[in-house]
Amino acid sequence: MSNEQLLGEIRETNLAYLLLAQQIIRMDKATAIFRLGISQDVAEILEQLSPGQILKMASSNMLLCRFRVDDRLLLSLLTDHGTSKPMVQSHAAVLMAGQSAAGLA
Repeated sequence: MSNEQLLGEIRETNLAYLLLAQQIIRMDKATAIFRLGISQDVAEILEQLSPGQILKMASSNMLLCRFRVDDRLLLSLLTDHGTSKPMVQSHAAVLMAGQSAAGLA
């Protein structure tokens, strides 16, 4: 993959993330803050962005979203398909909610 292709993929990912984030925030802000792992301030900024501003942000060469699976326990809970414990994903969600929210601003 060339550098230009990589930058194009980053831009596409940014655009998809920003559009999805804005849609989720407009539907249910509290749930969006939890699911996206963002602060109230960042949610309000994203909610107010115009289409032009979203396109400008998406064109950045930096990935705007990040994975919040930062520790081994969370990763193992989310990828353990062999268990029949119904609370596994709920436990993972509680642990992820306890992590600090990373803002874009």
